[in-house]
Amino acid sequence: MSRERRLRVTFDSAAAIYQDARPDYPAELYSDLLAVTGVKPPAHLLEVGCGPGKATLPLARLGFRITAVELGAALAAEARRRLGAFADVSVVASSFESWAPPAGARFDLLYAATAWKWVDPEVKYAKAAALLAEGGHLAVWNADHAMPADFDPFFTEIQKAYEEIGEGHDGPWPGPPPEEQPDPMAAEFEASGRFKVVGTKLYVWALRYTADDYLALLDTFSGHIAMEPDKRAYLYREIRRLLAARPDGRLTRHWSAVLTVGRRR
Repeated sequence: MSRERRLRVTFDSAAAIYQDARPDYPAELYSDLLAVTGVKPPAHLLEVGCGPGKATLPLARLGFRITAVELGAALAAEARRRLGAFADVSVVASSFESWAPPAGARFDLLYAATAWKWVDPEVKYAKAAALLAEGGHLAVWNADHAMPADFDPFFTEIQKAYEEIGEGHDGPWPGPPPEEQPDPMAAEFEASGRFKVVGTKLYVWALRYTADDYLALLDTFSGHIAMEPDKRAYLYREIRRLLAARPDGRLTRHWSAVLTVGRRR
């Protein structure tokens, strides 16, 4: 099994903490998503990799019918628990690649939030296009660590610990600010030959974390989940040490998301 395939199954072990530890996506992102695609309740949406329902809940509250496919059994169970009040939302425990939709099923919008990168590139665009109604849309976004000009120096200080355990940052540090980060998703959409990009937008926001909150967040990242226990324990001690030296014991982490929307050709 490839490293990528191994890492994509790690998230299930974080099912109990994922929803609270991971950030909510900006409300503006959902508004823009609906404006670009023109979908309105009760349109039928398909979510790929719903996790515990982080991006499902906001759209379910608007009255959409949603079928959500989730690889991890524990994450799917958590999503069902959190989405139980929405009769028009169903959660299927399956990989997207192997999922067999009901005969004749067609969706108005297929979307994936921080999940599309884990789907087999040989399958995802062809299957997405086949499941969309005429004029249907594919929308993808992630939540990434952003490094604007005023990023917290904590993230430079902690690099020494990552390097000591052999988990240092690839490439120059710090990386480019979010507005200069390359975004290959639009090109990937077009290269598939199945989608025409009709909208992209960058969102940047910042959150404050205590040591406990930040370590809980790291416990939802595949690389940290898969890290050797001794290395992870050392890294977490260093994080606590650096934050304990601060007056308020907190750090600021900037996040970025790029919404990419394509219309089925």
